[in-house]
Amino acid sequence: IALIGMATSAHGKLYKWVDENGQMHFGDRVPVQYIEKEHQELNEQGVIIKHKDAAKTAEEKAEEKRLAKEQKKLELAEKRRKQRDRVLLDTNPTERDLIVARDARLDAVDSQIQLTENINSDSKKQQATLEKQVLQIKASNREVPADVYERIKSEKQQVKVQSQVKQQQKSRRDEISMQFEAYIERFKVLKAEQKAKRERLARERGL
Repeated sequence: IALIGMATSAHGKLYKWVDENGQMHFGDRVPVQYIEKEHQELNEQGVIIKHKDAAKTAEEKAEEKRLAKEQKKLELAEKRRKQRDRVLLDTNPTERDLIVARDARLDAVDSQIQLTENINSDSKKQQATLEKQVLQIKASNREVPADVYERIKSEKQQVKVQSQVKQQQKSRRDEISMQFEAYIERFKVLKAEQKAKRERLARERGL
């Protein structure tokens, strides 16, 4: 402490740093090779008044930047989650409202599926009729008109397209079911949290 007092009296400032061997040093200025390393400035009583951390390495800076980016993503995700929760509660007063909304969406998809099935059924019937017509024409040793084959090809393509549409609608139906299942479960959690909060506030007021 006496040495520190003498140094500060003579030079006004005193710094403390540690060299690469772990040896502590004091002086009125930090050597150039330690400027970017951790060091402190002391007052006349030897109390640290300023602290300078060691300069970050390129790897540390990159990691710090990555962590900051991840934190920002987490904060944004949390903000969006809260927004979804608020919309879920504001637009659906009860669980029954969610069930009604789900069933309406599923009914609409089911109607689309039924439509594709009806179109396919008609196309297959038309295709069968045309193919029968081809057999009759050939049996009479006549040439089958080119447009008949084109119509058969068109009906086959219609069946293919509508089958794809049907599969897409079935996948969509599964997505809606899973989506609303998640909505309903989240709704229950939020409602339970609201109830617990009301009960806690009621107890606090009672106290």
